Amino acid sequence: MDDQNREYEDYEALHDELFALLDQHRMKALSQKLGEMNEFDISEFLGELWEDNPQRMAMVFRILSKEIAAAVFANLEVEEQETIINSITDTELAGIIEELYVDDAVDMMEELPANVVKRVMRTATPATRNLINQYLKYPENSAGSIMTAEFVDLKKYMSVREAFARIRKIGEDKETIYVCYVTSAKRKLEGVVTVKDLLLSDDDVILEDIMDTNVIYASTTDDQEEVSDMISNYDLIAIPVVDKEGCLVGIVTVDDIIDVMEQEATEDIEKMAGITPSDKPYSRTSVVDIWKNRIPWLMFLMLSATFTGMIVTHFEDALATQVALASFMPMLMGTGGNSGSQSSTAIIRSLSLGDTSPADALRVIWKELRVAFLCGISLAAANFIKMLLVDRLLLGNTAVTMSVAATVCCTIVFVVMFAKVVGSLLPMIAEKIGVDPAVMASPLISTITDAVSLLIYFSIAKMFLHF
Repeated sequence: MDDQNREYEDYEALHDELFALLDQHRMKALSQKLGEMNEFDISEFLGELWEDNPQRMAMVFRILSKEIAAAVFANLEVEEQETIINSITDTELAGIIEELYVDDAVDMMEELPANVVKRVMRTATPATRNLINQYLKYPENSAGSIMTAEFVDLKKYMSVREAFARIRKIGEDKETIYVCYVTSAKRKLEGVVTVKDLLLSDDDVILEDIMDTNVIYASTTDDQEEVSDMISNYDLIAIPVVDKEGCLVGIVTVDDIIDVMEQEATEDIEKMAGITPSDKPYSRTSVVDIWKNRIPWLMFLMLSATFTGMIVTHFEDALATQVALASFMPMLMGTGGNSGSQSSTAIIRSLSLGDTSPADALRVIWKELRVAFLCGISLAAANFIKMLLVDRLLLGNTAVTMSVAATVCCTIVFVVMFAKVVGSLLPMIAEKIGVDPAVMASPLISTITDAVSLLIYFSIAKMFLHF
């Protein structure tokens, strides 16, 4: 904790120093100070400037050295990138685009307004423009859309000495040089060799003798989540991407996958909360956009709650004769919703990790039924004691009879069992039909269990209380 506090204080001190230099118009000293910082920290500083004054942020960006400007630019939010693009010359823009890795440039193109994209494409060199256009044709969220073309390719007939010579020649502009890919004359992927393999081999050894031919690779049309799982499962720092002919066209590196994992996790969390996913961070999303993202699910859930109201209305007469039943309805519906949410969250996570699949539905349901029975019995026992001691004796509510307590407690057992089965089954159905399981999360399950909980409640009440 002390180390974290010290780091925070150091950051605050640096932050204050940078703003002081800027306020004093000491641009040379500011440029020197920024040159000593990490590119990510610089982008964070520019982001704070953008919040206060976008034009001031663009001015500070222009004093960055050419060596770090492109790396900082790649870390900025799309609104900040647009501000910079609109404030620099075509020559400066061309320099940045040429320095960017292709995957970063493609990500930027997908978010920028059309008029800004046209200017960027106009200033790029023909080779870069063709490469960007090629990447933009791949399906969204596919391996092809997130891969980079900056990789080191070698030939199997090369010696270790020749391989190192090629790495030194082309490696400076590559996203990674630790993993190198061996390709044929027609760019077919034949093997992989690491720098560690090269360093531990004699200079005259031929790559064909030390390369690994059992290569884990992805196709351009593979979903980015599948690629993420492959990198995670096989502990890779990069994975090659091949086209339909088996030709190596790019690689996906672990830093790109970290972004994918963050994006997918955020999307799942938003769906599970009944929010339409957004590419923008919360702090950069307008009130109107947040309203648009949230209102569809809220509207649907509000209208679907009509069924709950209809059930209560249908049993109005029964409630009039047993008023005590009404006070326990919120608890029963809440318990059902919470139970279903627990199961759905666990199953959604298990599906995303590949631990379970729709084929395991029967096994999962049987397991959840046993868990639900134990949970239901435990909750019912605790609630039975609470109703008799607290509601009847301490609060003096004589309407809470043994029959009412038995009705409520039996309902708890069946509601929990129903909710956990539904909570585990709906995500699997969604996975089976090709829908994101996160859609079948808390809001939807709670709505279903609310209505069914009341039906179970009043059905058991009929049997116990004879109304």
